[in-house]
Amino acid sequence: MALTAHDVDRFEASRPRLEAIAYRLLGSAGEAEDVVQETFLRWQSADVDRIEVVEAWLTKVLTNLCLNQLSSARARRETYVGQWLPEPLLAGDPMLGPAETAEQRESVSYAVLTLMERLAPSERAVYVLREAFDYPHREIAATLDITEAASQQIFHRAKKHVADGKARAEVDEAAARRILQEFLAAATSGQVEPLVRLLTDDAISIGDGGGKVPARTKAFEGAVAVAKFLRGLFTPGEAKRAIVGGTPEIYAWTANGEPAVVAVLDGQVVGVMFLEITAEGIAAFRHQVNPDKLDRATAQWAVADHGEPLFTVF
Repeated sequence: MALTAHDVDRFEASRPRLEAIAYRLLGSAGEAEDVVQETFLRWQSADVDRIEVVEAWLTKVLTNLCLNQLSSARARRETYVGQWLPEPLLAGDPMLGPAETAEQRESVSYAVLTLMERLAPSERAVYVLREAFDYPHREIAATLDITEAASQQIFHRAKKHVADGKARAEVDEAAARRILQEFLAAATSGQVEPLVRLLTDDAISIGDGGGKVPARTKAFEGAVAVAKFLRGLFTPGEAKRAIVGGTPEIYAWTANGEPAVVAVLDGQVVGVMFLEITAEGIAAFRHQVNPDKLDRATAQWAVADHGEPLFTVF
């Protein structure tokens, strides 16, 4: 049965919400767009006049497509070259979804998206639907074909896993921005000691190059090791310019609702570095440099009012 213009409009009204759910579930904007398109195809082939609650129907179809995707993604990531990190979304990207509450903002943060990789697919689905979109457990149960009690149990288990992974108090946005500026000053000083003072003792640094850009397959661990790596990263060198293809411009920015450093070369985002800033110091650096995961960031950067760069590196 061919869709009417009204039927298409009904789906398009739900598209932003569906994309935001799918991104949180999959950690990939490209995969999120694909499953939303597949959801549209299912909508196109359905008898839409018999669907009583459109939002519930679309959410159920989308979520189950994502669960299938997550199951196959786990097998693919076992053969992924190096560390796997989510695809970053820069400030202003509509796929970030709702950000009215602390829970909604946290659910799309890079740190939490990374932590959610530890969850079973069903745990991730319940956590996202409840924490980020405030779905009642009754509706989550219907979406996943489980009982309401099971939904509640899964949610509490998932929330505990995420909380245990964080285990540190965060700082407010103004303090985080100040620490980001202090970090950039320390990173370009050429010295290790100013960096060490900003880090927690157990700080880590993880990079995702996807086998296409050099990135250490094992995380740097400990304040001194991380500081030495960062000093080297921000130290100019001909070899680095050859790898990147030039001299990137560096911006202090926001991505996934967190302080981030964005490296841009000739209008192309070539790296996004996330800082996990806590009350004790910077606990983690997560670097996304896989070019396959930066196309959307580049598109968003092109329409952003980003002003002048802070400095250039390499």
